Amino acid sequence: MSDLLVVSVVVPCYNYGRFLPDCVRSITSQDGVRARVLIIDDCSTDDTAEVGRRLAEQFEDVEFRRHEVNKGHIATYNEGLLEWADGEYVTLLSADDELTPGSLARSGALMESTPSVGMVYGGIEEFGEGIESKITSRGPRGSIVSDRREWLRKRCLEAVNVVPTPGTILRTLIQLEAGGYDPILTHAGDFEMWLRVAALADIGYVRGEPQGRYRLHDASMSYGIYQDRSADVLQRKLVFDQFFERYPSAVADAGISTDRVYAKMASQSLWWACRLYEKSSHPDPGEAERFLTLAEEVYPAYRGLPAFRALRRRQRVGAPVAHRTQLFAGTAVVRKLQNMLWWSRWRRSGG
Repeated sequence: MSDLLVVSVVVPCYNYGRFLPDCVRSITSQDGVRARVLIIDDCSTDDTAEVGRRLAEQFEDVEFRRHEVNKGHIATYNEGLLEWADGEYVTLLSADDELTPGSLARSGALMESTPSVGMVYGGIEEFGEGIESKITSRGPRGSIVSDRREWLRKRCLEAVNVVPTPGTILRTLIQLEAGGYDPILTHAGDFEMWLRVAALADIGYVRGEPQGRYRLHDASMSYGIYQDRSADVLQRKLVFDQFFERYPSAVADAGISTDRVYAKMASQSLWWACRLYEKSSHPDPGEAERFLTLAEEVYPAYRGLPAFRALRRRQRVGAPVAHRTQLFAGTAVVRKLQNMLWWSRWRRSGG
């Protein structure tokens, strides 16, 4: 056992006692590595404490600790990642998610063979009670390593998070150098974390089988924020605000135009407004105005964007004409094809 790679797995848990056994077993059953687990109960009101203590008694490499008062998820994450983890590698796995068989060994092998890599991620399988499982990565097996500057530039140009947290592991030394989760970024801290890591090290991607399993359920912390498009855009804006301010040299080194990043996010909001006119002959004018206001908040020069001109064309002809005649169907088809191509590239190379 002493020759195996040691991966420290932090499992924060708040009222997810019902999911905790499956989560922990998905870690302890990993082959080819020694997975040390820390369950941190953030003062749950369900049976998490009882379940967590029982798992710590059952498995030698599982520890359990409980907060006397609720500290919040960010403080809980950082406690495990920065104060407890001491293996060569570290990962954070929410108590409602799981790892896939062989996940840690695949990531560890890539990092062992390529010392410049500071983080490895892959696809996920979405699952949940009463829903059909959906795997977001298939295709050829193997792995890809991206230069940190190239990877960082792509993430900024696209302005979206491509890294799912379940199954993503970091070198512990890189985690310590990058620091913990930012308490300001309550819903998009992982995205900003990945950007910080890419400012320090190359990024690896495991193709083929998913690396983690993401549980879909109404009580998920991220469920609400990702259903609210406006909130999601504002959180991503805050991510880039923080990153650009703290890592100006990395931004310059990667050749990133901060102006283009904010323009991209504003364009996303404007295209959503366009879609309102394509989908309905009587769109909610308040919703369209909210998307416009969002675009202005993200990028004050939004009126110069092609997406704004596209929105104005739809508004001039009116929603009944735009919807019934499918006057703008060609534009919608192009956007759909672009989205399909993006997902195809993500499956091959992680974005």
